[in-house]
Amino acid sequence: MRTINFSPLNRSFIGFEQLTSLIDTAKRNDKKSNSIPYNIESFDDNKYRITMAVSGFTESELNIESQNKALKITGTIVPVEKVESEFVHQGLTIQNFEKSFQLGDHVKVLSANIENGLLYIDLEREIPEELKPRQIQIGKEVLVEH
Repeated sequence: MRTINFSPLNRSFIGFEQLTSLIDTAKRNDKKSNSIPYNIESFDDNKYRITMAVSGFTESELNIESQNKALKITGTIVPVEKVESEFVHQGLTIQNFEKSFQLGDHVKVLSANIENGLLYIDLEREIPEELKPRQIQIGKEVLVEH
């Protein structure tokens, strides 16, 4: 795998130091994810869905945590007593996993559901009114409170 040197960008862009850190974190997390397949869908500018293939996991074996602009999903298999057997072919490998996503500003988790071996996590960006663009009327005085 090739590494990318971001230091020239850090010299040109002020305030974007966190971006290079996020890219490095994403690369590290992708290596730890144990190849759990997932999709990220966008329904409009502010609604998203993460779909993860978690077949073999029960609800109690999955943990979803949202903290400080990060969403972490972990799957931990609870061992059960197995019947003595010998595999003729073993194509299913259900193993513990951890997958993290960095969330943008004002993105919150709305819900999480499991259906047919798929975990659906719905997210929405709620931009506060004071951060939304607003039209300024020409020729009208704007009162500014101090």
